[in-house]
Amino acid sequence: MLKAIIFDMDGVIIDSEPQHARAALRVFERLQASADLAYCSSFIGSSTRKLCEDAVSRFHLALTPEELLKEMNSEKKAVLKEEGYQVTSGIKELIKLLYQKGVHLAIVSSSSPSEIEQVVKSLGIKKYFTKLISSAHVEQPKPAPDSFLLALKELGVSAKETVVVEDSCYGCQAAKAAGIVCTGFINPHSGEQDLSSADVLLESFENIDHRFFKNVLKRSLGEPITIADTKRLIIRELSTDDVKKIYHIYSDPEVRKYIPDIDDYLDVEMEKQAAYIRNVYSFYGYGIWGVYSKTSKKLIGKCGIENQMIDGKEEITLSYLLDSKYWGYGYAIECGNAIFEYAKSQLDIKRIVAVIDKHNSRSINTAKNLNMTFEKEITYKGHESLLYSITLP
Repeated sequence: MLKAIIFDMDGVIIDSEPQHARAALRVFERLQASADLAYCSSFIGSSTRKLCEDAVSRFHLALTPEELLKEMNSEKKAVLKEEGYQVTSGIKELIKLLYQKGVHLAIVSSSSPSEIEQVVKSLGIKKYFTKLISSAHVEQPKPAPDSFLLALKELGVSAKETVVVEDSCYGCQAAKAAGIVCTGFINPHSGEQDLSSADVLLESFENIDHRFFKNVLKRSLGEPITIADTKRLIIRELSTDDVKKIYHIYSDPEVRKYIPDIDDYLDVEMEKQAAYIRNVYSFYGYGIWGVYSKTSKKLIGKCGIENQMIDGKEEITLSYLLDSKYWGYGYAIECGNAIFEYAKSQLDIKRIVAVIDKHNSRSINTAKNLNMTFEKEITYKGHESLLYSITLP
């Protein structure tokens, strides 16, 4: 269960990396050191002290790391006075929302304790944070896990109850070294950071909520996420254990009739499904999900949306497959309406299409009952098909 979220500060809460780089380059210019932006960016996620220690040695500067650090901090204050804090769009709203949901919040930053304190006070968000932790509080800064391990201890939570939000390679590595699930925030001003160690990537905090982080944590623990709870059905992500049950449904010739790409070998199908679960759900936030009967608790089919190239155009397509025993009772319509609501409210998707074999009268009627509009006839995977679409309000 999600209990805590730990935020990096620079590059996540405030878009400060460009300011830090400008301050550093001003100091290096005065000292006639040949440092450039790429050099400064290589220390994003680490501490300014580490930068100063390296720079004194690398550029043979006639001052100590402590003296250089003092100059760097003084120049940062000058830049900040000129420009003010650049707050990352959507982050203050997200922090407030998470606090209201009862999530414990912390900041783990390579900035000094006084800098962290100044930022949260200036932005009016200090009251939302349980702990503020600086690299000055630990022996080793990021990419070492020390600061995150301290945060877990101070918050009184375990790594399996926590998600980290980081924008840097070092930060993501530190979170993973501490055994914590990491969301990598792609900040274009943080340089070309390698966020490959993160569990999931995020481009914006707009429209992100408590549910997003709960899902990130659940996926990391291998727990399928529930997408919708309707009158008769539960729609949730599939697990590898579900593949054999789906395969049994495939064995019905009536079900296979209009599905061109079912593999004939169970082991191959299971391999494909396992890869799908690992990669697609977390990357897109959607995919093909399992459909479960509330009455029997059994898997009765699958449904969902996925990206496909349709008639030369990238589209998000509706897909569903149900055990033939459940045909004719409105289950497909129930699935479709639940998918449309989820796509609209959680994914901000505006257009969904359905590609239907022109002889598949049942699916054509379902599309019409879902208020989808016929667009045109197309050839899809060698079959004469009809393209239906819906625009979500």
